[in-house]
Amino acid sequence: MPKVELSNKIIFVTGAAGFIGSYLSKRLLENDSSIKVVGIDSITDYYDTSLKEARLKMLSEFKDRFTFIKADISDKAKIDEIFESYKPQIVVNLAAQAGVRYSITNPDAYIKSNMLGFYNILEACRAHPVEHLVFASSSSVYGTNKKVPYSTEDKVDNPVSLYAATKKSNELFAHAYCKLYKIPATGLRFFTVYGPMGRPDMAYFKFTNKLVKGESIEIYNMGDMYRDFTYIDDIVTGIVNVMQKSPEPTEDDAPYKIYNIGNNKPESLMYFVETLEKCLIKEGIIKEAGKKVLLPMQPGDVYQTYADVKDLEKDFNFKPQTPLAKGLENFAKWYVNYYKL
Repeated sequence: MPKVELSNKIIFVTGAAGFIGSYLSKRLLENDSSIKVVGIDSITDYYDTSLKEARLKMLSEFKDRFTFIKADISDKAKIDEIFESYKPQIVVNLAAQAGVRYSITNPDAYIKSNMLGFYNILEACRAHPVEHLVFASSSSVYGTNKKVPYSTEDKVDNPVSLYAATKKSNELFAHAYCKLYKIPATGLRFFTVYGPMGRPDMAYFKFTNKLVKGESIEIYNMGDMYRDFTYIDDIVTGIVNVMQKSPEPTEDDAPYKIYNIGNNKPESLMYFVETLEKCLIKEGIIKEAGKKVLLPMQPGDVYQTYADVKDLEKDFNFKPQTPLAKGLENFAKWYVNYYKL
């Protein structure tokens, strides 16, 4: 695989005020003082914008090497202007409208950001050739696949949500551009990313907010669900590793590759809730376990996720392995500090 040098590069990170985007930007800037990051984010109110502002504040210490632009990737003229002005050599596309359930009630947001936005990024990479495009996909593309662990070789033609369909579309778009214009691109299927400063719409964060208020937490499929929870630091390490090697051309001569980034260890939802409560009790956030309401499976949800990470191990000698208990402990410590409890 051709090596991609990150030193002395301008790296364009979309979704830079987001959970993964802010952590990635920070890691890149901390790791190498010759790197410059140009970040873009539209700072939508899908969840509490003060959390996005806090992430940007974290990046403000690198102000001489971090440039932030508040804009939407669906604004083609703005994306073209950024590529023209900054000439990034590496692009990491993490901007997207996230969430499975939200896609059922707000489909327009997904078409705008995940489809049109990503198309604009691809077009800009075509007009201003880059050394490597890395883009976020999702474990949701696997839909209700029965075979586990999920392999990138598996057929993924049956999405069960619009969100999943847009992510699968991103992979198809990218492959076409790789084939036609030889843009080296790597897609990363993330598996349930969690950690400090995470997204408040994710289960661990929502549960914590409810437990703090003494409210019951809702557990779907009567608790019979499994998720491959992946800690944020592992996700970022995976992205940085992948950025440094561009894919070899495939059989059809497209420099394109997909990887799973997951913990390779599904945890039951009930164990996850128990572990979270223990961590919250230890930090004094709650005094005792909360009430649970068991509900049926929700539209767009899947029974389990489980990542096969053999390719990631083979190509980068790395696989995520932060234990759930450690990751949730770190989250609880951050939560008590951030919300001054």
